[in-house]
Amino acid sequence: MNAKNKMSIADIVYNAVCGILFILFALVCVFPFYYLFICTISDPSLVEVGKIVLWPRGITLKNYIEVSRLPNLANATMITLGRTVIGTGSTLLITSYLAYFFTKTQMWGRKFWYRMVVATMYFSAGMIPVYLNNKMLGLLNSFWIYIIPGLVGVYNMILVKTSMEALPAELEESALLDGAGYLTRFAKIVIPLQKPILATVGLFSAVGHWNDFFTTQLYITKPKLYTLQFLLYEFQNQVKNAAAQINSASEAMGQGSTNIQPTGIRLTLTAIVIIPIMLVYPFIQKYYVKGVMIGAVKG
Repeated sequence: MNAKNKMSIADIVYNAVCGILFILFALVCVFPFYYLFICTISDPSLVEVGKIVLWPRGITLKNYIEVSRLPNLANATMITLGRTVIGTGSTLLITSYLAYFFTKTQMWGRKFWYRMVVATMYFSAGMIPVYLNNKMLGLLNSFWIYIIPGLVGVYNMILVKTSMEALPAELEESALLDGAGYLTRFAKIVIPLQKPILATVGLFSAVGHWNDFFTTQLYITKPKLYTLQFLLYEFQNQVKNAAAQINSASEAMGQGSTNIQPTGIRLTLTAIVIIPIMLVYPFIQKYYVKGVMIGAVKG
């Protein structure tokens, strides 16, 4: 290391302090998830009295095994997975296609329609008119209530539109000379170059679909259409009854009472809901920051 690149004592101290602070901040962020996990694999009786702090004790998978016996859990998981996959895919398709056409100056009334769409970010008819509208569309007690109302996210559309506007116009012009239409250019030129922003929008949409329980609470009365989050919401409100259901189910199967504790049920259900969506993030993390930055360059 030459003299010009040699760090001063002040720089070394500054870097060390920043490193320590970042490590502490990371630990603060990670610890709640770690604590949640170790509680779900520890002896339920020890969790109930608060004796689990830094490491698991009496390691067991009893909580997960018993929670799997909760009524409607498997069906709610499939509904949530289906909603997340179909909802995210359709939202990406519709939102990106709308954004693409808003980048075209040839679009009739482009500025007017763009402003009308953006205005929906600030003005809403309200819960009751929206409920009545969905009812008239026949979406109550239908799986499609999870998909259709959220097909277009205006904020996400703005991010995608801004990213598309950063592409060199020559790319599409050369394809146009070869006779490519809008759909061909959109599918074969524009979309393949939008991976960062689409990964970002996909993450926003997937998390929104996975975590939503209010749609189920408002529009669904059929248990077969309950989502995992709504099931968790119900069990969180009636956690003692949930524990009693599990113990009763075990006794009915001739296995005796499992003595499952309410706290163990609550934490295990929470882990089941949180862990899957957390596992998605590492696969798209490399696109996330880049996608947000691209979409925020201009509005």
